[in-house]
Amino acid sequence: MIAVPRVVVSAPSSGHGKTAITVGLLAALAARGLNPAGFKVGPDHTDAAYLGMAAGRPGRNLDPRLVGAQRIAPLFAHGVAGAEVAVVEGTMGLFDSLAGRPESDSTAAIATTLRAPVVLVVDVGSMGQSVAALAHGFRAYDEMLWLGGVILNRVASDRHEQLLRDALDDIGVPVFGALRRRDLPSVLPSRQHGVVPVMQLGVEAYRGVRRLGEAIGGAVDLDRLLALARSAPRVSVTAWSAAEALGDLDPSGAAGDAPARRPVVALAGGPALSYSYAETAELLAAAGAEVVTVDPLRDETLPADTGALVIGGALPEAYAEELSANRRLCIAVAELARTGRPVIAEGAGLLWLARELDGRPMCGVLDATGVSLDRTVVGYREATARADTPVARLGARMVGYKHHRGVLTPRAGQTPAWSWGGGPPEGFVWRRVHASQLTLHWASSPAIARRLVAAMASAAPSGQTGPLAPAGSPGVGGSAQSTPTGPAGPGPAVPAGSSGSPSPSPTPSPSPVGSPSPVGAPTPVGAPTPVGSSASSGPVGSSGPAGPAGSPAQPAPAGTPTPTGTPDPAMAAPAGSAGPVPTRPAPAPVPAPAAFAPVVAPTSGIPARPVSAAPADAVPTSPAGPPAPMVDERVVADRIAGGRGPGARPVGPAAAPPSGVPAQSMPVAASTVPGPGAAPADHGPPSSAGANRTSARANGSDGTSAGTRSDSDPTVNASGPVPSSGPDPRAGSAQSGQPVRPTT
Repeated sequence: MIAVPRVVVSAPSSGHGKTAITVGLLAALAARGLNPAGFKVGPDHTDAAYLGMAAGRPGRNLDPRLVGAQRIAPLFAHGVAGAEVAVVEGTMGLFDSLAGRPESDSTAAIATTLRAPVVLVVDVGSMGQSVAALAHGFRAYDEMLWLGGVILNRVASDRHEQLLRDALDDIGVPVFGALRRRDLPSVLPSRQHGVVPVMQLGVEAYRGVRRLGEAIGGAVDLDRLLALARSAPRVSVTAWSAAEALGDLDPSGAAGDAPARRPVVALAGGPALSYSYAETAELLAAAGAEVVTVDPLRDETLPADTGALVIGGALPEAYAEELSANRRLCIAVAELARTGRPVIAEGAGLLWLARELDGRPMCGVLDATGVSLDRTVVGYREATARADTPVARLGARMVGYKHHRGVLTPRAGQTPAWSWGGGPPEGFVWRRVHASQLTLHWASSPAIARRLVAAMASAAPSGQTGPLAPAGSPGVGGSAQSTPTGPAGPGPAVPAGSSGSPSPSPTPSPSPVGSPSPVGAPTPVGAPTPVGSSASSGPVGSSGPAGPAGSPAQPAPAGTPTPTGTPDPAMAAPAGSAGPVPTRPAPAPVPAPAAFAPVVAPTSGIPARPVSAAPADAVPTSPAGPPAPMVDERVVADRIAGGRGPGARPVGPAAAPPSGVPAQSMPVAASTVPGPGAAPADHGPPSSAGANRTSARANGSDGTSAGTRSDSDPTVNASGPVPSSGPDPRAGSAQSGQPVRPTT
């Protein structure tokens, strides 16, 4: 049942100041001692964050395109629990819809669903009596709409205000307030900062919200506005509940009893809110997980016993430098992904998992490089899942939202995350990593939370990838999940009890580092030899006959397929997510200390930083990630040419640690960027006429930046061979003087 007083604030179009006025209304109501609740129509995280700061409780989004029109009223009833009044900020114009479906997705449709009166904010800075015609047109356009009154913004003078009031009084439209041109200064932080000022409880954001509340409190008749809100009728509806949403998926309760210890999910965010929609944390908690926030900008470690990481779509791209500088957390995230823990990244989270963005090193989980465009890609996508992951089953169709400037090269891994009509696949699936710039609202698919918790339960216990392997066996670089090989096909299955096996087995005692393998212990062909093992001191990749049982392991020829692990019981392993890894001459092995502090090779002038001690069986490098599709075979040939000296900089995100462990190089795809004047690297069906919007004002809400393009194909260029000395320092641009060839 919805019985709370409520009102919807909208405008004829973007740029009339409705965000600043809505934030000020909530702040003014809270200053009166009321307990208000703020909502934002549409997918915008930033506006919802400021509404939540003004109200003193999390702001929530109401997006019929993402969650379905049937969930709008239940989600609203859930969000207003305990509130005394609710204020809903609309998106764009009152009857506008970014998806081209105003009958169900517009602010007017939301107001009709909630049976809430609408207050129209009108910028009258260049308007006189015509304001009456405008208000009358909006009131008569939809007979189901309840236009309760208007708030006049940017009034020039007292005489101007009286003229406007007289014109509106003639048609019977109440005026709840009038603000002068300087009553609403640009006090909120720039929108390029996204939700960060609110998430970190910034002083600038707090002062801006307070000043807007003071301005609205002095210019708007709050008593009349509250009387209008209280006139909204009751709506009979059952409030949405995370527990009931998960219970509907399994009415019999066959999911099993809750574990004795709740698995820990690290949710990217801060003290005030996360980068995900508010319902995400509620669904994870209802699924049996312990949700702990981790701030990618400040925290240097993941929470203790982290079993999964979720990075929501509100992570702003403008903080790429801060994300790159946090090397300790980047290494921790890379290790979490390497050991087979689930990692779900949306929006800019995909860019954070890449090898680098605009020349800055990132986590290196994915073998891809990012570059920021001068235009914004925005729009909804009806996507089809291309792999069986914690996010969705293979072939499932879901609706998501894209809003980004950064694009990756390549656009997708060997196993993409999504595909939609009109363009190539997008995103990466590698082991249990699901990364895409498509942002989902988990309330539309509560099964994501349950599948994520199930994937955590099937992964190895926190702190190890499986039973410790004796020296001389592949104790490092193992996978917690089956990793299919390249052209050679899958390798032999690993016996139960090995890395990634869900079957319990006793953990064998590890042999001392530097001792030979136990007699009869097989060493998979092509597996890496642990530091200090009694392997041949010749260069990696040299061939030789296998020794007798119990003899030291011999290195395998370069290109030998990596043996795969046991299949993951939680999901099907993506095909082709790993393959042969090119090798290079390695220094003579030396015994590794019990703990070491690897130093990541810095790029772009960022100084190297040591990280905290890691277990002796850990790999001090970023995981290779899914190999990018090769455009020119000479790239790989030049990469593994013998001309690289022992002191050459390793290829890819891996760096040679002080202990002497040879860093594994990764094949890097030829650089591709959009050519001059090309459209953003995003593809999809043409969106509606409402997809391209002008830039939002300083306090603006939902417009996109100038030059916004919703969909188009990029001009893709392939560079020439990468020299053996390392990748071109101008990563992300075509090689000068090299022929340009289109890829497929």
